[in-house]
Amino acid sequence: MTTATIAGKEITLDDEGFMTEYDEWSEALGEVLASQIGIEMTDAHWEAVRFLRKDFLEQGVTPTLRRVSTVGGIPIKELFGLFPKKPAKKMAYIAGLPKPAGCV
Repeated sequence: MTTATIAGKEITLDDEGFMTEYDEWSEALGEVLASQIGIEMTDAHWEAVRFLRKDFLEQGVTPTLRRVSTVGGIPIKELFGLFPKKPAKKMAYIAGLPKPAGCV
């Protein structure tokens, strides 16, 4: 585990740069993380990120893309439009959660 200062806040990261401490995250930090990977957050982006965080608290694991679609009600095609190329990985990164199982 390493630490980094992002948006003036010290955060704990794993070897791949994903946050490891759920409570270190804030929406302001999520905004900065999104900008680092070229995503400008809109209400639709926040809907997905907020679902991830809520589901993570309830389930204890980062939700997969399929779960975001089926349980969160956001179509997979829309998720790919919001978070191009690797939506599950990008959503988890912005949400301050561990990389979802199955992501490479």
